[in-house]
Amino acid sequence: MNNFKDFNIKPRVTNFTGDKIPIKRVFNIPIKVLDYKIENSKHKENTKCLTLQIEKDNEKRIIFTGSTILIQQIENVPKDSFPFMTTIINDNEYFEFT
Repeated sequence: MNNFKDFNIKPRVTNFTGDKIPIKRVFNIPIKVLDYKIENSKHKENTKCLTLQIEKDNEKRIIFTGSTILIQQIENVPKDSFPFMTTIINDNEYFEFT
């Protein structure tokens, strides 16, 4: 009989770690984007939610946003380009990576 440990299957951790912070706390501050995921919003029907795993001041943090512009921008970043440095700005009408 096989033992599971003999399969050498490692868990894939998909949870982000760190305290959740409002996006406004990182406006105009350099941050490192470690990873992201896009899911259906739990709060608004027919909208998406972007979850960012970032590093700010050498600590991991999590940011949630429904920003369409940020979602469009991050979807165009090749996965092999993570992590990357950026700044999020609030252009009064939308949020944007710079």
